[in-house]
Amino acid sequence: MHSTVTGTGERAASQLTDPHRMITDGEFRQLRELIHLHTGIALSEHKRALVCARLARRLRHFQFTRYAQYYEFLCQGDPDGVELMEMINAITTNKTDFFREAHHFQFLTERVFPEHRQKKTRRLRLWSAAASTGEEAYSLAMTVREAFANAPDWDIKILATDIDTRVLAHAHEGVYTAEQASHIEPGLLRRYFFKGHGEFENRVRVKPVLKTLLRFRQLNLVDEPWPMRAPFDIIFCRNVLIYFDKATQRRLLERLSTLLSPDGFLMLGHAEAVHGFDHLYRAVGHSIYQSRVSRPA
Repeated sequence: MHSTVTGTGERAASQLTDPHRMITDGEFRQLRELIHLHTGIALSEHKRALVCARLARRLRHFQFTRYAQYYEFLCQGDPDGVELMEMINAITTNKTDFFREAHHFQFLTERVFPEHRQKKTRRLRLWSAAASTGEEAYSLAMTVREAFANAPDWDIKILATDIDTRVLAHAHEGVYTAEQASHIEPGLLRRYFFKGHGEFENRVRVKPVLKTLLRFRQLNLVDEPWPMRAPFDIIFCRNVLIYFDKATQRRLLERLSTLLSPDGFLMLGHAEAVHGFDHLYRAVGHSIYQSRVSRPA
């Protein structure tokens, strides 16, 4: 893509010294408001350095020398939202591990799945609402496969969504380093991953037996409406609320409750909690909540 900066490319490049030191209060406010509008992420003043560091590469890409130029381009020169998506990808945080917060998966294995196996309806729906690079979704898939190994006739599907298109592509590919895979118990690793050889040494790839359970889709949690209709028995929405302001948190918790099946479970991050929503959820464990909302038959 061509630069929109006046002058030669060499001249523009010479001005790109250290953009994160040059951002003005007004530029930061504009970008912060734009990010909140499109993602729901509420960035405080102390996130200024983080925003600058993550967007500096986008400024260099266009040979912009000021954040105001980038903001103007996002608002007026990006009609298809291509660069907006790049900006969102750059600004979002994607920290995750296999079986992170292990008590959630233990709860599924020891309580939720045994209860479901007693039901007549042999159907299970799960949603990883901030799937990032896929470790959470594949951890869910392994947990499901282990619990329902002797029940092959069950209809089980896992939806994995994220706002960041790049991490979703990584998740869909299902290739991880040996270090990332070190969080997986060796028996599960043998059953559900291929070990890489040659140029893929020290890497593993997810086997089809897990991939067949999963659908990866791009989804912005602040967009309305969501395309999903069928209720979910389990929703993982972990380490998401902490990035939103109170109003967005309330709206998201209300919307999630409408997609939970009767007595369905919502898993939040270890630093997150449901306050003021006793009419929608009951706490049943650390960062584990069960729906109180009954649905019409």
